[in-house]
Amino acid sequence: MGEAALAALTSLADPSLLVMLLAGVVAGLVIGLIPGLGGTGAVAVLMPVTFGMEAPQALALLIGALAVVHTSDTVAAVLLGAPGSASASVTMLDGYAMARKGQAARALSLAFLSSMAGGLLGAIGLTVAIPLAGPLVTSFGSPELFMLTVLGVALAAVLSRGNVAKGLVAGFLGLLLGMVGTSPTTAEYRYTFGSLFLGDGFSLVAVALGVFGLAEIASRVGQRGTTGHEVRLGGGWIAGIREWAGHWAHVLRGALIGIWAGILPGIGATAGTWLAYGQAVATAKDKRRFGKGDPRGIVGPESANNSVEAGDLIPTLLFGIPGGVPAAMLLGMLLTYGVQPGPAIVTDHLDLMYLIVWSFAIASVLGALLCFLGTRWLARLTEVPFAVLGPGLVVIMLLGAFQESGQIGDLWVMLALGVLGWLLKATGFPRAPFLIGFVLAIPLERYYFLTDQVYDGLDWLARPWVLVFLAILAAPCVLAAIRALRTRRATRAAQAGQAGARETGPGAAESREPRDEAVLADSRWSLLTAAGALVLFAAAFLVAGTYSEEARLVPRLICAAGTIVSAWLLWREWQEAGRRRNPDDTPGTDDGPGSGSGDTSAIGGGVVPGGDTGATPAGATSEVLVAAAERGPATAAARPEATAAAGRREVAVAGRTFAWMAAFLVLVALGGYVAALLLFVPAFLLYVARARVRTVVAYTLVAAAVVGILPALLPVDLPLGLLFPM
Repeated sequence: MGEAALAALTSLADPSLLVMLLAGVVAGLVIGLIPGLGGTGAVAVLMPVTFGMEAPQALALLIGALAVVHTSDTVAAVLLGAPGSASASVTMLDGYAMARKGQAARALSLAFLSSMAGGLLGAIGLTVAIPLAGPLVTSFGSPELFMLTVLGVALAAVLSRGNVAKGLVAGFLGLLLGMVGTSPTTAEYRYTFGSLFLGDGFSLVAVALGVFGLAEIASRVGQRGTTGHEVRLGGGWIAGIREWAGHWAHVLRGALIGIWAGILPGIGATAGTWLAYGQAVATAKDKRRFGKGDPRGIVGPESANNSVEAGDLIPTLLFGIPGGVPAAMLLGMLLTYGVQPGPAIVTDHLDLMYLIVWSFAIASVLGALLCFLGTRWLARLTEVPFAVLGPGLVVIMLLGAFQESGQIGDLWVMLALGVLGWLLKATGFPRAPFLIGFVLAIPLERYYFLTDQVYDGLDWLARPWVLVFLAILAAPCVLAAIRALRTRRATRAAQAGQAGARETGPGAAESREPRDEAVLADSRWSLLTAAGALVLFAAAFLVAGTYSEEARLVPRLICAAGTIVSAWLLWREWQEAGRRRNPDDTPGTDDGPGSGSGDTSAIGGGVVPGGDTGATPAGATSEVLVAAAERGPATAAARPEATAAAGRREVAVAGRTFAWMAAFLVLVALGGYVAALLLFVPAFLLYVARARVRTVVAYTLVAAAVVGILPALLPVDLPLGLLFPM
C-alpha cells in the first residue's frame, strides 16, 4: 500500500492532473457561494466536463471541487448572515455575530483554517481506513455486498431528514427509477414501453441535476436579495490565525464527528456541523457566549463540514455504499470508467484510491489559501441575487445533461425530474435516499441475482456478516419504536394533568423542528404525493408481471415494499389531514415510528436532521422547546394560515420557473442552443429577476460567448435546432 500511495503522489506531478485539481478547487469555491448547490451541485455541474477524460484527471477535478465547496460557503454566512448552504447556517450563529462587531476577518480566518484542518484530518481518516478495512472488504461475497446495498438505501432513508416512511418511499422511488432500462441479469427491457430512448435507462447526470439542481433553482428563484445586513471585512486576519491554534481540541473533535457523520448514509454535512456545534456547547464551561461571537462555535462546525465529505468516501470506495449524494454521483462516475468500488478497487485500483486521498488533502490547503487571498472578490459574488444567477445555472446544467447521451430527450427527462425533486423537497420527502437508491439499483439487483444463484434458499442469511448487517438495519427501527412509546406515555401523562406537558429527558431532543423549506409538508400536496407514490408502485408491480421470472423478481420486491410503505404513509397523512381540519378532536401526538412530518434521529445525544435544512444542536434545544411549549393558542391558530400562504406562493413561483425552463427547451429544439440562450436569458432577467438593462445585455453576451467558445476548448457538444442548427 505504501508503494501505491507514493505512486499516486508522484502522479500528481503530471501538469494535467495539477491543472484539473486547481480547476476543480476554483469551481468548487465559486459553486459553494451559490445557495442550495453545495457538493451535489459541484459534482453534478462538473461531471459532464469529465466525459472523454482519463479516470485520474476526472477524479482530480471532482475531488478538488468537493473538498472545498464547504470552505467558501462560509463567506456569505459571515459577511451577510445568509449562508451558502444549510451546513454554513451553523457557522452563521457566531460568525455573523462576530462580523457585526467589526471582526469579520477574524471569523473568516478561524473558518478557513478549520475547514482546511478538517479536510486534512478527513484525508488522514480515509488513509487509515484503507489498510484497516481492506482485508475485511476483500473477504465479502455477493450476500454481504447485497446486504450492504440494502443497508445503504435503508439507512439513508431512516437517518435522513423527515420521517422514516417518507425516507423509505423516496428510497424505493429511486430504486424503481433505476430499474428502467435493460435488466442486468437477462438483458430484457423493463419499463421502457417500447421506447428506444429508455432502453439505456436514465442518465445519472440528468437525474442528479434535475432532482437537486433544477429543483433548487425553482425553490430559490424568488429570492431577490440577501437576508442579512452587509458588514465590512475589516482587519484581524492575524489575530484569527493565532486564536485558531488555541482551539485545536475543538478542531480535532469536530473533524472526528464529521468523519463519523459522513460514514453514516444520509446524515450529511448539515447534521455533522450541528453535532459538532452541540458538542462544543456541551463541553464548554461558559455557554453564554455561544451565538454571540464565540470562536468555539466556528472552529468545530467548520472542521466537521469538510471532514464529512472525506468520511462519505470511506463507505463509497471500500464498500460501494455512498454516504451522501455527492459520493453517490462519484460512485456512478467510477462505474462508467469500469472501476467497481468495494473489493475490486482495493485489489485492482488502489492507486486511484490514494490519488483521491492526496487530491483531497492538497485541495483542502489550496482552497483555504485561495479563500484568504480572494475573500474580497468572493464576497462580491455573494451579493448577487439568486434570481440573477438562475438563468445562467439553467443554461449550464441543461448543457451538462446533454453531454452524456447527446439527446434532447434527456433534457426533458431532467426537467420532469426537476419537478419531482421540487415536489419531494417541498412536501418533506428527503431527496438523498432517492438518488442513492437510483445509483444502487443495478448493483443491488446484480448482487441479489448472484446470491440467489450460488446459495440454496435463504442459507446465505446465516452468514456472520449478513447477520451483523441485519442487526444494524433493525437497530433504527427498534430505537424509533422506543422513542414513540416514550412520547406516547409522556402525552398520556400530560393529558392526565401530571407535571406539565414539557419533556426534559432524551425525548426533548426529538421535538419537531420547523422546516422552512418543506412548506408543503403539512398540506394536501403531501397527501397527494403519498397517494401518487402508492399508485405508481402498484402499477409498476403489475407491469413487472409481464417480464421473465428473473427480470421481474427484484422490481416486484421493490414495488411490493414501496406499496406497503406508501399505503402506511397515506394512512398517516390522511389522519394528519383530519387533525388539521378538526384540531380540537385529537391531540395529534400519537405518532408511530414513521409518523409525523419532522421526525429526527438522535445519534450520540444530538439532533440529526441529515438533510437539506438545518436543525438545533443538542446542547442548545431547551430554550427553543420551552418557548414552543409556552406559545399561546393565537400563535398556533395563525401558523396554518401563514403556512398555507407560503405554500401557495411556493407553488406559484416554482410553476412559473419550470414553465420558463420548458419554454427554453422548446426554443432549443427549434433554434439551437445559442439562439435559445439569446432569447431565454434576457427575457428571464427582465421579467423574473427584474434586472437592469445594462446587466441584462452584459450577462447575455457573456453567457452566449462562453457557450459558443466551449466546443473549441472542451469536448462539449451543443444541441442543434430544427430551424437554426447552431
